[in-house]
Amino acid sequence: MKKFALISVSDKSGIIDFAKEIADLGYEILATGNTAKLITENNIHCTEVSSYTGFPEIFSGRVKTLQPEIFGGILMRTNNEVDLKEAKDNNISPIEIVCVNFYPFPKVVDREDLDLQTKIENIDIGGPSLIRAAAKNYKFVSVLTNPDQYPSFIQELKTGNVELATKQKLAAEAFSHTSYYDTLIANFLEKTFEVEPKNLRINLKLDQTLRYGENPHQKAYLFGNFASYFKILHGKGVSYNNIIDLVAAVELVNELEPNSCAIIKHTNPCGAAVGTNTLDAYTKALTCDPVSAFGGIVAFNGTVDKAAAEKLNEIFLEIVVAPDFTKDALELLFTKKNRRLVQQIKDLQTDELMIKNIPGGIIAQTKDDSILTNDILKTVTKTNPTKADIEDLKFAWTICKHTKSNTIIYAKDKKILGVGAGQMSRVDSAKIGAIKAKEFGHDLKNAVAASDAYFPFADGLLEIISHGITAVIQPGGSVRDEEVIKAADENNISMIFTGIRNFKH
Repeated sequence: MKKFALISVSDKSGIIDFAKEIADLGYEILATGNTAKLITENNIHCTEVSSYTGFPEIFSGRVKTLQPEIFGGILMRTNNEVDLKEAKDNNISPIEIVCVNFYPFPKVVDREDLDLQTKIENIDIGGPSLIRAAAKNYKFVSVLTNPDQYPSFIQELKTGNVELATKQKLAAEAFSHTSYYDTLIANFLEKTFEVEPKNLRINLKLDQTLRYGENPHQKAYLFGNFASYFKILHGKGVSYNNIIDLVAAVELVNELEPNSCAIIKHTNPCGAAVGTNTLDAYTKALTCDPVSAFGGIVAFNGTVDKAAAEKLNEIFLEIVVAPDFTKDALELLFTKKNRRLVQQIKDLQTDELMIKNIPGGIIAQTKDDSILTNDILKTVTKTNPTKADIEDLKFAWTICKHTKSNTIIYAKDKKILGVGAGQMSRVDSAKIGAIKAKEFGHDLKNAVAASDAYFPFADGLLEIISHGITAVIQPGGSVRDEEVIKAADENNISMIFTGIRNFKH
């Protein structure tokens, strides 16, 4: 009995070697259109599917393999007498190997230069159907969907027998392959046609296995296409914690004015400032907490030049990330072997949901894309903030937004002076931020403060006032707002309500 293999691939990497190997092992090759042409041009015998079925490819190649001779050959059970009889009656031969991959929809779905119809034409129909059929009948059919699978499969095939465990593994990978493809299509169509999604689909390819997770005893994996946002220019690969901190740093600095710098440690800022250039911004940011900055992640929203690089080389930093680096800056920064240099390739803004696992499912929310504009600022005290105060308050508010709650930020001249983060009590955050500021010689007199949520009592505000703060920004909305406003008025400070809360858990 003849042995048949079906080959229909869009990605033709390694397919000539694969076809030659299976032909040498006695398989009759069936192939579609361009795949058949390529195989034949390389002096490997094959039969085009249309010749085998007696039915031509139609509708510009939209229908090629959707034929009973093909699907019958894939789905028949060669140990089943009824199937064998029906196959004989209908002149159907078993197909033992199916090697298929898809039209390149994943490569075109996000291209802005292509119109909708072009993207639709890149949705494969026959390919997924062939793969699903072959994977369903894994006991009798080996299904290959990735050129990386070819070498080991050929090696096993040469032994004269493909183990059931191998076929099972290939089948599982096949359904994973079609699931990924279908997810991209469904997400694209829902977004394009503005259809409210009924399901949340998460189907990202494994990019790499990380050394470990938050702690050495935890396994960790990177899925998706992180490399489309960040390019590692120097140093070893980033770890799980590095990635979390890197994203936190870039999200913060990208909300600040040009020539800004943010220094992150364990997702919280231990320094941030707006400068006249990258060196000035980093120098100012570093003064907030130079001790905590050691081993931190430093992010810029401007080009890192030689002067900034010289300053960065003075202490150990895990990562320096920026949209660009000058050539002479890179030469200096490359001298530190254990530090990663990362280039931000594109904007991190996305409309994807933010997701967290919970027992029995997940919870999801939209990203906190709130923006503080002048028209929503409401002065609620008798004393008005100065123009300089307002600029510092808006800066401090942005830092608050990217800091774990409860949060109090002290700032002056668009530079962080102290951070109180992640405390159960807002009063404690106010105390800790002031302690850190004084520890590094910062005078909080005439500085400003920001709170990520309202003050439930006046005690938190009074703690802030005790350190010389003259202006405060907070959401407002407490049942005791009047009590808090009264405390501000009695101490002759200005206070602004925003109406926006920025908790970050």
